[in-house]
Amino acid sequence: MQLVSVIMPYYRKKRHVKNSIISVINQSYKNLELIIIYDDKDLNDFEYIQSITKKYSNIKIIKNNNNIGAGLSRNNGIENSKGDLIAFLDADDSWYEKKIEKQVTYLNKQNLDFVFCDYVKKTGSKSKKIITNRKALSYKDLLYSCDIGLSTVLIKKKIISKYPFPSLKTKEDFVVWLNIAKSGIVPTNLNEILVEWNNVSDSLSSNIFQKIKDGYRVYRNFQNFNFLVSIYFLIVLSINSLKK
Repeated sequence: MQLVSVIMPYYRKKRHVKNSIISVINQSYKNLELIIIYDDKDLNDFEYIQSITKKYSNIKIIKNNNNIGAGLSRNNGIENSKGDLIAFLDADDSWYEKKIEKQVTYLNKQNLDFVFCDYVKKTGSKSKKIITNRKALSYKDLLYSCDIGLSTVLIKKKIISKYPFPSLKTKEDFVVWLNIAKSGIVPTNLNEILVEWNNVSDSLSSNIFQKIKDGYRVYRNFQNFNFLVSIYFLIVLSINSLKK
């Protein structure tokens, strides 16, 4: 049974993190390690997380010296991981019980490098199913719409290690998925809802202005498109995002 390393950056998500951690602990697939990267100079929540995790030998907490952001924290977690497979979970999201078991089985059966799944987007008391109808996503597909939820991903470590997360406040995962797809590796969807994504009002992912600014940087700085092409793709991306 392959070891799966779960990477979870943490920054001031105390209301949600226990549920996220429990969703990892309760996975039907048991050969897991959870690496929590504590990315806050304020240590108020550190003891709380320790109290939740102290009885589990397969959970490790890494404390950053400075607040470096979620993307760079994930790089830190990957570097300190032992698994051949890497999964990501944000500290305000949660997994269904068979998420990892189903993805590992699917990845191995289909001889894949990178799988993701559908999810439920929760905003307060409202829920919406986010379904990607296409089985596989090409680089061109992703340019128009980022249909890969970070907390849904399972990927081989040898792949993700070649494509580190950049220092962006949002959309840092989008850069990685684009770069991987551009290399010829095909992200493939399991086409089953296995994750709950919480659209938390105080999270960076809910900051519209920041998302627009970082979205432009994805195309202009990281895909090296000219200004007009970058603006075109940003508009299309934003429209597709509003539909979700």
